[in-house]
Amino acid sequence: MTQYLFDAAWIGERIPHHGSMCLLDGVVAWSEAAIHCRAVSHCQPDNPLRAAGRLGPANGIEYAAQAMAVHGALLAGRDDAPRAGFLTSVREVVFHAISLDVGTALDIHAVALSGEGAVKLYSFTIDADGVALVSGRATVMPDAGSR
Repeated sequence: MTQYLFDAAWIGERIPHHGSMCLLDGVVAWSEAAIHCRAVSHCQPDNPLRAAGRLGPANGIEYAAQAMAVHGALLAGRDDAPRAGFLTSVREVVFHAISLDVGTALDIHAVALSGEGAVKLYSFTIDADGVALVSGRATVMPDAGSR
């Protein structure tokens, strides 16, 4: 069993996603520059992103976006209510698999490449047992609700 620095309950209190839409199980590691989260929600038949019994690889972008939101909450050091943020663009997304329906945990990695404050650029990868599933870059606007 994976030991988490922060578990799903902690995450659910700090990002705007609740219930089954809070996809991450925990934070494995983090620094000012990066975060590594893990999830098994993709294995649940009632995953809210599942369509026609399948979890397509594009849904990996949502897993990555939630990891970026957690990273932003950790950097902000806040324990108050989550603030709205926006995923403003994704680029260079590569689907290395036809589905996220794998029988093992997803490892979600996000690395902050540039930006402070209003806009941040991240690279992200999602893999399962070291096999790449999705990768790309994303631009996020943290705390969009405060603007």
